Amino acid sequence: MLPLEGLRVLAVEQYGAGPFGTMFLADQGAEVIKIENPNAGGDFARGIGPYFFTPEDSEFFHAYNRNKKSLTLDLSTDQGRAVFHDLVATADAVASNLRGDVPAKLGLTYDALEAVNPKLICAHLSAYGRTGPRAHWPGFDYLMQAEAGYFSLTGEPGAPPARFGLSVVDQMTGLALAYALLAGVIGARQTGRGRDLDVSLFDIALANTAYCAIWYLNEGHVQGRLPRSAHPSLTPCQLYRTADGWIFIMCNKEKFWPELCAAVGRGDWAEDPRFANFEARLERRGLIEELLDEALGEKPTAEWLDIFAGKIPAAPINGIDQALDNPLVVDGGRIQTLHLPGHGEYRMLRSPIRCSGAEAPANPAPGLGQHTDELLRDLGYDDAKLDRLRRAKAI
Repeated sequence: MLPLEGLRVLAVEQYGAGPFGTMFLADQGAEVIKIENPNAGGDFARGIGPYFFTPEDSEFFHAYNRNKKSLTLDLSTDQGRAVFHDLVATADAVASNLRGDVPAKLGLTYDALEAVNPKLICAHLSAYGRTGPRAHWPGFDYLMQAEAGYFSLTGEPGAPPARFGLSVVDQMTGLALAYALLAGVIGARQTGRGRDLDVSLFDIALANTAYCAIWYLNEGHVQGRLPRSAHPSLTPCQLYRTADGWIFIMCNKEKFWPELCAAVGRGDWAEDPRFANFEARLERRGLIEELLDEALGEKPTAEWLDIFAGKIPAAPINGIDQALDNPLVVDGGRIQTLHLPGHGEYRMLRSPIRCSGAEAPANPAPGLGQHTDELLRDLGYDDAKLDRLRRAKAI
């Protein structure tokens, strides 16, 4: 049995952030019911290219919606809201990722749903929160990276400002949504009362600045970009040149410096008072870079990785292809194969959470409205009622 079996979540979600978070819930056994508007083509991520398994099956959409169910429902109609309330009565939580002013308009808040289900948790993900001057603003990952300072920390000094290479704010905010939802459900089961919980892209982007933020707020230090992606205070911790390219080394504990010195055949560096501790090495970062470039330049990256393995924290600089073809990934079971009707088999990354005694399900993302009839029949809806709702375009 997976840990979240028996948890029912109604997900009014789209694109990446919310779906990424609720997929983590579905992977651990939660029943995640994706609510999609039948009159708007459902989640617009279904149409995001450039790659599709079938004309209706975007690979982007599949990356964020494994193990979910899809129910088509127009929440802007009276009939749609009535159906939604019937579902809410059976659910533990509603998860949404919409513009901040939209949940109240669609009746997705605890105030709107408390009478239907007093234990309900309403977990909201928005760009800037549901209150304040930007509640009605749209917002996306890269905008948050720009405003929260990420562009000023990424890349080489003197180069144009650069974003982080992946949608890290979207995905971290999705995980925060899942965390908030589960925290709320635990509280509701203890107290019998639900509530609203909120996360926003901007707040998570800002929270991720962590030590850079505390340094500025207390010391006035403005952290900027450093050459070769170096750590702001620890050395050696950056890119170094090898005979055939680059290697990233992270001696982020004192014990690793003498290990590194011995591994590159320069045990005398470990005894050199110029490099006695982190503070001394930071003062001489440039000298250490020159020394290590020279020493590491004697062998290719792969040979150094074999020498360092398990003793010195180091990694190659991989492309996405190399990262996914890595034996650690392929042989370690980190890729799973799913079967999609009408297409056949496809591969995607497995859930990173390993649950002892149970395997995460491996169901492809649902077709638009695939589970509508099944879920509504479970509520007692008969053919006549389903037909009336379809004619009204509520489902």
